[in-house]
Amino acid sequence: MKPTFDGSADPTKNAPFKLVNVRSSRMAGVVLLVLSLKVGTVHAQVPAVIADAKPEPVVALAAPLKGQGIGEAMMPVRPVARSEKLPRTRWQHMPGNAIWTRAALAALKDYGSPLVEMVPRDIENWCPAYATNTDSDRRAFWVGYLSALAKFESTYKPWAVGGGGKWYGLLQILPATARGYKCNVGTGEALKNGAANLSCGVRIMAYTVKRDGVIHGRDSKWRGVSADWGPMRSEAKRRDMSNWLRKQNYCKLRSSTRPRARP
Repeated sequence: MKPTFDGSADPTKNAPFKLVNVRSSRMAGVVLLVLSLKVGTVHAQVPAVIADAKPEPVVALAAPLKGQGIGEAMMPVRPVARSEKLPRTRWQHMPGNAIWTRAALAALKDYGSPLVEMVPRDIENWCPAYATNTDSDRRAFWVGYLSALAKFESTYKPWAVGGGGKWYGLLQILPATARGYKCNVGTGEALKNGAANLSCGVRIMAYTVKRDGVIHGRDSKWRGVSADWGPMRSEAKRRDMSNWLRKQNYCKLRSSTRPRARP
């Protein structure tokens, strides 16, 4: 029997050509079924995968500042440790003492530098190691000296007012004197700021000690620091100040004996 294409013949007795088409159709159906099952499986698994997924922790990064690279912005922010060791002073028991010390050190690095650069003629009475000291230790001496003077001027009280309203602050500075030396503060209230008062004191001493070449002296008039500060005119108070200063590490002479290097 010849194959026909009108569907009138018995399909079970179709020629091989028709049989092949049927088998091909069945194979195509199987392939489609398998593909649909696989696709269905994938679609079925996707929600499960998403459901089981655990979110990664979100790390917030600071936006880089203007002029700052992304790498710099991603660096952890930590406070910068201060590397400078503060010298020993007589006001260390007072609140705000570290600010006072840093203000005095800053002034000595600036307009107070003449004090650090020179060696007063009477320095042996105050600080035997001063002449051979580094600039850092010389500044330490002057801060210690300011604190020793403040003991007798104000007993370390920045709010102190003496002389019936004439002198103010840690070093009891007259406002007119502060203005005369072009300090940044020129009123009594402003001189009650401990840091500002000490900065002004450094400015005054940088002029008078350099001018006279001594910390304390007297000929026809008072010289050095004694020209402006009353406690320096008392032998007992000067002795108290110098005795304390000479005991500090920045004023002690270093031993010339050193261990020999091993061969």
